[in-house]
Amino acid sequence: MPRASEALWELAQAEAERGGDAEGAAEKALLFLGSKAGGKTTIILRCLDREEIPKPTLALEYTFGRRAKGHNTPKDIAHFWELGGGTSLLELTRIPITSDNIRTFAIVLVLDLSKPSELWSTMESLLQVTRNHLNKLITKLGKTNPKVATEIREKMWNSMQKDHPDYELIDPFPIPLVIIGSKYDIFHEFDSEMRKIICKTLRFVSHYYGASLVFTGKPDTLLLKARILINHLAFGFERSKSISVDQNKPLFIPAGLDSLSQIGPPPASDSDIGKLYAHTPLDLWKKVYEKTFPPMISLLKELPLHPTRAIKGHLYTCSRCGGGEEQ
Repeated sequence: MPRASEALWELAQAEAERGGDAEGAAEKALLFLGSKAGGKTTIILRCLDREEIPKPTLALEYTFGRRAKGHNTPKDIAHFWELGGGTSLLELTRIPITSDNIRTFAIVLVLDLSKPSELWSTMESLLQVTRNHLNKLITKLGKTNPKVATEIREKMWNSMQKDHPDYELIDPFPIPLVIIGSKYDIFHEFDSEMRKIICKTLRFVSHYYGASLVFTGKPDTLLLKARILINHLAFGFERSKSISVDQNKPLFIPAGLDSLSQIGPPPASDSDIGKLYAHTPLDLWKKVYEKTFPPMISLLKELPLHPTRAIKGHLYTCSRCGGGEEQ
């Protein structure tokens, strides 16, 4: 009789390989990743109207939700994957997203605003590994199914109008991306200058990647805006066109509605910027940000676990089958 962990792992593989028919856009999928203990599970549960008490995500977890757009209409299904462990299990991003289902996926990056010294490193590591994986899949599709690869590359620009002044200056993420700044209730108590630096930096990064940006925290009413973005990606609900860029309030900026002119230059003096050597605008913003918030040494030394070892340990749970963790 197979062990529970083996059965769950087989289910995870089958779910990932099954993907979904990208032509019939009824089923979408989201991969949540980000800061360790940053609130990813809570966000998923609230978006699915579940009152469960969140449990720590050990590695990779799966659940799904159903929602109808109107009365007497079939319910659409959305698949929710969550990567736990912060940056320690980076390579597991390759499991749910395959060349068969890449067109159905979106990424939700949750960053803990209460830990600004870990924010850039977490964001950079997770987005870099995920983007590399996506680019490999698109390159593979370019050889086996050029039409689909071209479609993905064209859809990358959907969030940005061609007449947008920054159209030639950004580098969109390969698939839809939402960046959520969590624990706003703690962040709101920070010094105003610290909040300004973090807000401007996240606005730039989100705009540069063609992503949406939203801040959440306690009480749960702060999750409403995040639900709007996630419901749009998961179930095709109408996309919000409202915007909030006031650093004294929770940010809410749907993809394509910000601009470099509104964001402004990196928050540093001209003399300080002149002393920094950067290859790209993104690199310049990183150096300015880390001058104020030096990265945590412990985070930089955190080594990813080998995905196979994690899988055979206590990796995968599936709420659909009442999954559990095996030690």
